[in-house]
Amino acid sequence: MEFRNVDEIASWRMCLGCGACAYACRQGNIRLVDIIRDGIRPAVGSGCDGCGDCVQVCPGLDTSHKEWPENALRELSRGWGPVQEVWEGHAADPEIRFAGSSGGAATALALYSVERLGMHGALHSGADLDEPWRNKTVFSRTRDELIKRSGSRYSPASPCDGLASIEAAPSPSVFIGKPCDVAALRKAGEKRPALKANTGLALSIFCAGTPSTLGTLELLKKLNLSAGEIKALRYRGMGWPGMWNAALKNGKEVKLSYMEAWGFLQKYRPLRCYLCPDGTGEFADVSCGDPWYREAGETEPGLSMVVARTGLGKKAISSAMDAGYLKLKRIDPALLARSQANLLSKRSAIWGRLAAMRIFGIPVPRLSGFSLFRNWLGLSISEKTRSFAGTARRVITRGYYARARRVSQIEGETGKYQPPERGHP
Repeated sequence: MEFRNVDEIASWRMCLGCGACAYACRQGNIRLVDIIRDGIRPAVGSGCDGCGDCVQVCPGLDTSHKEWPENALRELSRGWGPVQEVWEGHAADPEIRFAGSSGGAATALALYSVERLGMHGALHSGADLDEPWRNKTVFSRTRDELIKRSGSRYSPASPCDGLASIEAAPSPSVFIGKPCDVAALRKAGEKRPALKANTGLALSIFCAGTPSTLGTLELLKKLNLSAGEIKALRYRGMGWPGMWNAALKNGKEVKLSYMEAWGFLQKYRPLRCYLCPDGTGEFADVSCGDPWYREAGETEPGLSMVVARTGLGKKAISSAMDAGYLKLKRIDPALLARSQANLLSKRSAIWGRLAAMRIFGIPVPRLSGFSLFRNWLGLSISEKTRSFAGTARRVITRGYYARARRVSQIEGETGKYQPPERGHP
């Protein structure tokens, strides 16, 4: 199926909510709206001329490996994409380490790039101070800004809507995002050479999927809280793996363990997240996540698993260590698989899910370079059956065989969308 614009892509539930389409539209004809049950989605204005720029940068429609970095470890390629080195450790700065969701490695690398490499700043997502259960796109230039905006945000975020900030900056900048966001960054960079040239370092966080805003609101409801009572909200951090922490306007705090909060929120991930093979940032220079092969308490100092994926990433890690921003040790690359077994299981099921959807004539994303069929063959008979039959059942019961209403038709069900922060470059 050919798509004229991203509104059509989103109507078939393939949108990942990265925001790159809003950046790519030369007419400024795309608005991003937080559809409470789905995530951030594009609304295309009536003046669309069908140029296709938004479609060409959309990772929801097409996420594919076209080039493979040299020196990648072949034994990890089937499950984890390009991997050159795997490290474990934390930010050398205790405050950054404590504030980060794992060990603060991504924040430390961004700060090193700004303070020592002369990069202009870091484009990423942070909490919306007015509605802290939502996110906004921010451009951080100082240590305080990076620390204040650190930590995972398990609700919709669209950092690629701010790519113009990187393109217009007087010097290269850092980009931090989910795997799909980095994939969108790379696609957008091929369309806009100025963006590609000004992307100094691309960092990704590991991701198992992004729950909709409804997930957070329902969790608050379960705890007998209303969104209006919330002064600040952290999904984790302040220790590893940290606590879900709602700070209330009356001065009180409500906390849940990371596992309690994620166990509830993950049920609100949209369909497209279940079709995403890249959970560990395969298109980034460096990706960071949790070393779940070891048990973690709720308040112990954080640890990060740090994966170098490109030569630039290797150099950044090494120089940040030499400059005293990171404390890392090389570890057995096999620990990546032990730490993120759930992501490999999801990746292995995708071929069966896509096959079931194709039988119903549903458009599916183009995904190449992920060894999807080979990984699916490695599943047991029962797992293969579940990936196919379970998807077929959901297609029927949830009506996935039909297009969803377009964003312009359901804006009455949305909350406020906060546009990206501007004016830094």
